[in-house]
Amino acid sequence: MTTPAAATIEAYRDDGPLADGIARIAGRFARLDAFLLTVAAVVPLVVVLALAGGEVPSVALGLATGWFVLLGGAAAGRPHDGRLSWLVPPVMRAVEYITLLRLATLVVASDRHAEALCFALVAVLAYHHYDTVYRLRQQRLVPPRWLRYAGGGWELRLFAAYGLAAAGGLGTGYVVAAAVLAVVYVVESAVSWVRFSRADRPRQDFGAEEVDK
Repeated sequence: MTTPAAATIEAYRDDGPLADGIARIAGRFARLDAFLLTVAAVVPLVVVLALAGGEVPSVALGLATGWFVLLGGAAAGRPHDGRLSWLVPPVMRAVEYITLLRLATLVVASDRHAEALCFALVAVLAYHHYDTVYRLRQQRLVPPRWLRYAGGGWELRLFAAYGLAAAGGLGTGYVVAAAVLAVVYVVESAVSWVRFSRADRPRQDFGAEEVDK
């Protein structure tokens, strides 16, 4: 049975369709808890990112990204109710943002705008993740699954970034992704908060009338 705290942590993960698919398959066979699986997923990618050099992302970086997606997706299928499970979302966010930025630095010689455009994309993603936190706190609602899928999830964003970097189109990909996701996230967020405000206002007005009486 999933606890409310575990459900909240799972919402913060921002899994996409691929991670959900891996969770349904590999999550049943995994024996480690979500935090340990996440650590096992992160370590190879962090090492490769630290040692990466040259202009074109290496095959090793692609393999490490695939490993991160595989084990990170498997972790999504495990209970997030351990003592350290609360660390899973911030670790995944940090690795996602760092990977996007590191790819931009690797291609800066051929795409000098990639770094600046990467910050635009990270800002859009940070807005979405910030909105998720406060929506859970204030509205007590999890953002809809279609929104996670529309954003690709952390796993498809990383695969897309690696592929674009290898193909020489990282800067263009970042600016397109930032623009499209900004529209999707901001519009959906605004609609959600307006709906919540309208639903909450009658209760507040009723309380004020009771006080006046």
